[in-house]
Amino acid sequence: MTTTIKLDSSAEDHHIARMAAVALGLAVLENAIPSPLPGVKPGLANIVTLIVLARYGWRVAAWVSLLRVVAGSLLFGNFLAPGFFLSLSGAVLSLIVLAAAQHLPSRWFGPVSHSIYAAFAHIAGQMAMVYLWLIPHAGIAYLIPIFAAAALVFGAVNGVIAARFMNTAVEGFSAKPS
Repeated sequence: MTTTIKLDSSAEDHHIARMAAVALGLAVLENAIPSPLPGVKPGLANIVTLIVLARYGWRVAAWVSLLRVVAGSLLFGNFLAPGFFLSLSGAVLSLIVLAAAQHLPSRWFGPVSHSIYAAFAHIAGQMAMVYLWLIPHAGIAYLIPIFAAAALVFGAVNGVIAARFMNTAVEGFSAKPS
């Protein structure tokens, strides 16, 4: 006797999965780019998170981001390894900062500033995890200026890209899920 389990999914679930797949695709692309320094990556998948945050809200953006982290770790073979926890800590702190940042006045704050805040939060989450778990040595503080500079540059670039996508109707991003 075979038992069949049927999971009900909504159009929103399918939309979240599509957006997470796009973010995962960007993460795969990013992993193919050589890094001049371990841990310094452009964070291309965060472009999708910023667009989803602006169009569909924080809850959907959180799902997309967390699904990307889990699926990416499974795809790259580091699920429950230190790299997974570094990515997860960065994503969670980034999402917390984005939750607060979305309430800032949109007249002065937008995708670029949100992206920069999220990039700094991501690095802060990762550095805290490294210090508290992997390398509890004050010497890691010497890396902060390098990572902060990367966060500023990549956060600004990703924010500009996200803003351009938000100002242009793109298939797949243009309609809310029903």
